[in-house]
Amino acid sequence: MQIKIDYTCLKADATLAEIEQLCREAIEFSYETVCVNSYWIPTVSKLLAGSSVKPITVVGFPLGANLMAAKAFEAREAIAAGAQEIDMVLNIGALKSGNTNVVLEDIRVVVEASKPCIVKVIIETALLTDQEKIAACELAKQAGAQFVKTSTGFSTSGATVKDIKLMRKTVGPDMGVKASGGIKTREEALALIQAGANRIGTSRKL
Repeated sequence: MQIKIDYTCLKADATLAEIEQLCREAIEFSYETVCVNSYWIPTVSKLLAGSSVKPITVVGFPLGANLMAAKAFEAREAIAAGAQEIDMVLNIGALKSGNTNVVLEDIRVVVEASKPCIVKVIIETALLTDQEKIAACELAKQAGAQFVKTSTGFSTSGATVKDIKLMRKTVGPDMGVKASGGIKTREEALALIQAGANRIGTSRKL
């Protein structure tokens, strides 16, 4: 089974040498994308030129509590710099406060700003109840995002088979589901794929 991997380095102290190595390995192993903070997108775009690997970045990362306009601006600037997909963090506090209209609009403005690029919505499952996870997935789908994603990797835990099953059940068969956070082995990745994920985010070679 082929695993589609977003090969990721989002740590604050990432160096140029580490980013260069990330890109070399992504090309070597034919990974789907390289996911980095937006500062690195121009560099990564050059390093990946001529390969099938796409440069992608994060928006509103890692907390999601940014102004909507700031998220939309960040997405537009990242795409202009060469990003081909956007992984955005939804407004977790608004969701937990029951402000679903805010969450919906927060996602929608990033989707609009990112067209025609794919937008993945990070719902940060570790911070949500099952009902909140369902609501987050429904809102992401309603707002026109192409994927829902488990985690930033910066919270209390990452992807689980249980959460992937719930997310897949909620969004149905046609929307993407990305598992990320704490995935260390190929076996873990395969279990998440079998549970319904069709993209894996990891900083490790699998």
